[in-house]
Amino acid sequence: MFKKGGQEVLSEMDQSSYSKDRVKIVLNEKNMPTHWYNICSDLPTPLAPPLNPGTGEPIGPEDLAPLFPMKLIMQEVSTDKLIEIPDEVRDIYRQWRPTPLYRARRLEKALDTPAKIYYKYEGVSPSGSHKPNTAVAQAYYNKEEGVKKLTTETGAGQWGSALAFAGALFGLEVDVYMVKISFDQKPYRKALMESYGARCVASPSKETESGKSILASNPKSTGSLGIAISEAVEMAAQRDDTKYALGSVLNHVLLHQTIIGQESMKQLEIAGDEPDVIVGCTGGGSNFAGISFPYLGKNLRGESNIKFLAVEPANCPSLTKGKFAYDFGDTGKLTPLVKMHTLGSSFVPPGFHAGGLRYHGMSPLVSHLVNEGYIEATSFNQIECFDAGVMFAKAEGILPAPEANHAVKGAISEALLAKEAGESKVILFNLCGHGNFDMQAYTDYFGGNLIDEKYDESEVAMALANLPSVST
Repeated sequence: MFKKGGQEVLSEMDQSSYSKDRVKIVLNEKNMPTHWYNICSDLPTPLAPPLNPGTGEPIGPEDLAPLFPMKLIMQEVSTDKLIEIPDEVRDIYRQWRPTPLYRARRLEKALDTPAKIYYKYEGVSPSGSHKPNTAVAQAYYNKEEGVKKLTTETGAGQWGSALAFAGALFGLEVDVYMVKISFDQKPYRKALMESYGARCVASPSKETESGKSILASNPKSTGSLGIAISEAVEMAAQRDDTKYALGSVLNHVLLHQTIIGQESMKQLEIAGDEPDVIVGCTGGGSNFAGISFPYLGKNLRGESNIKFLAVEPANCPSLTKGKFAYDFGDTGKLTPLVKMHTLGSSFVPPGFHAGGLRYHGMSPLVSHLVNEGYIEATSFNQIECFDAGVMFAKAEGILPAPEANHAVKGAISEALLAKEAGESKVILFNLCGHGNFDMQAYTDYFGGNLIDEKYDESEVAMALANLPSVST
């Protein structure tokens, strides 16, 4: 490693192990980014502001102070292009970052496609997904502000596991409200959270007014991320020493994930390739933003012309079937209003296995970029995504999480389109986590017990009919 023009670059000795026929591209930890990239700095039109649901007026940083530490709030509203990663956070990142980039040569061969397929593998983190990239940062800023306890929600459990891990590192108590259907489907995620010292509660619960209200109307409720968010927010608001942490959706969460795309840029440069298509699964938007936003910034600056494909589940299709409108981020209507693609905050999706993608809304940033035409969105049913995940595992040896299967399916579809057209495209996707804690889902798949359950269109229509009235 040496410095050229003030920047660290790979020496000839470093580069010698990166021949172009290799399947794995690994960066030295000294090449890990020092800053997060903020796409808000490159937006041609700014985001619509969050609104106070009572007054309809834009909220200020002070309105978010009961829930988040001020440094995270300032990141939420920042338009600075680069935001420095604290040294203590980078020191922890070094345990698993930079993560590897793989060329999926065996998958390419199985598909008989001229396309090159690369995947960034975030499953090497301690909790097995991309989520610690923001969990560690959020825990750090909360600890710095004197917070003692964090509350949060989780769907499939990746986020809850990551925050539990981060809480253990910084000596913070962590309470996790886990969507009940996932709580029942994924007992090992609960065990992992508890191993890190967190408390995991099935949501809706009887601990909160939000949970009691849902159970009173539907005692058999399978829960939703919107309900779990309400419970976590309600509990955080009751104590001065407690804050709320969110694993996706908000700007500062997506910001922390951009370390993924920045590393990918360096790795593909070593491989001598530039992506034509970037694919990610989308539930709240964080892992998709992490892989895509650094590249999307290049598009916005006129430096590239990459296609971006956001893949979501067909039975919770916020981007492809939802409305771009102001809505609550939670079912209990405790949060500010944000403009996003939404199926309505009261919508409860079917109990499919990709629990991390069962959110009624989508990140305002991702929604805005889809609405402006910079990102394309598509959806797939769960069985075809599991088909893709199993094909990937047979070729590449890694069994993806059910959420990541959607990105795998999207990448395979793009590779087959390239085959049809006879084009040697470069496809990059984010394999955001492994499926080692999701074996019940695969047991159900192989046993023929998975079904492509349709969401209730009348329920969506009712939820959308009750969107808050906002003058824009």
